[in-house]
Amino acid sequence: MAPQLTLQAPLELPPSEVPQYLNRLWSESLKDSSGAATFTLVVWEPSWLQQQLIRTGRIDGPISGLLSHELLEAARQAAAELGLPASTAPTAPQLAWTLGQQTGSHSAEDLRGQFVDRAISAHQPRRLITLAPTLEAGKGLETLVAAYCPLPEERGINADACGDVVVLRGGMGAMQQGLTMLQELIPADLPCWVWWNGSLDESPDLLQALAVPPRRLVVDSSIGEPRRCLDLLVQRIEQGQAVNDLNWLRLRTWRESLAMVFDPPSRQSALDQVVQLDIDVEGQHPVKGLLLAAWIADRLGWHLLNSYWIDEANADGRGIGAEFQRNDGQSVQFRLMPVPVGMSKLHPGALVGLRLICAPPDRSPLCVILCSESGGCMRLEAGGVASMELAEEVVPLPNESEEMEMARLLGGGHDSTNPLLASAAALAAKLLPS
Repeated sequence: MAPQLTLQAPLELPPSEVPQYLNRLWSESLKDSSGAATFTLVVWEPSWLQQQLIRTGRIDGPISGLLSHELLEAARQAAAELGLPASTAPTAPQLAWTLGQQTGSHSAEDLRGQFVDRAISAHQPRRLITLAPTLEAGKGLETLVAAYCPLPEERGINADACGDVVVLRGGMGAMQQGLTMLQELIPADLPCWVWWNGSLDESPDLLQALAVPPRRLVVDSSIGEPRRCLDLLVQRIEQGQAVNDLNWLRLRTWRESLAMVFDPPSRQSALDQVVQLDIDVEGQHPVKGLLLAAWIADRLGWHLLNSYWIDEANADGRGIGAEFQRNDGQSVQFRLMPVPVGMSKLHPGALVGLRLICAPPDRSPLCVILCSESGGCMRLEAGGVASMELAEEVVPLPNESEEMEMARLLGGGHDSTNPLLASAAALAAKLLPS
């Protein structure tokens, strides 16, 4: 949590009184400060996993919405005890759902939204609104408000860097009821980001109401049914909305590593002679792998001819195959396969490895293998690659929280969708078979 000078401690108010109270707060009680002229951040923060782990007595509170080391360890242990596949990521919605079928009645203090994460507070949000749905579906709507400033030693004595915090807490029905009041709290003269920090499968009506253009939408396409995730990305981008995908951002080191492999002039021409692309992912969520394949295909000018399911016997799920056509008319074969892992990474569908085979006519074939760890390269090293020139790299994986990634977006502005993401999302949606 960022060091803060609290101007007005968290105060619980009837929902109907919140808009007028905040107006009075800045015009009367805090009349020496007009507040930061920056942006509004609206966060959907269900934290179902943390709530279920606490309810079943696997971890202690409070409910913070943060993915701590303790929470992730408890989640992985729960997945193993409940018989879920080893490739089940701790943030996968099916783990929270399975925990929801277990007995338990432990409770804890709910602190979601009451503090501003250090990485985000550095950008001085004018208003941070958190929607915190509870497991108790019938719980009524509760609203909390607070005002804060960065400490003088961090930001200098600058009252115009101050902001306020609003928390809406209650059951799912209460969240819907609070929408009208919430819309009044979003200043029309400031940019607004909507961070959907949960599954894209849940509450589509609420997402639709919150993330109306020109508000900037931030999602995570690794959380939710793959078709829903890709279709939502494509739909919002086609509508002209500024969309950011945390799952896409996590591909940054993979894209950089692949570009570095082909940076030497002696290898650059081989990019025009790719004949095969293989990608391995953890578990049954292919979106991240499809986005990477789509980025490669788009950058190299390939045209998609068809895609299909690969129904090989595989306990980790079906694979995906496709055929592309290069600009010279030659074929490129693509395969994405789910592979077994010892311990899953944080998010569903994490990349395990990538293999790109190039067949230049005037030299021996080139095989490029990238993997997230040295053990992940082993499967991709099979299949006759010993007769090829081999370039192999382990991709350094970032270890940053969602809040850090979100802070990077806030710092960069991004009032439009990254054109690389726009192109990749549209092609990835076509790559996923019906």
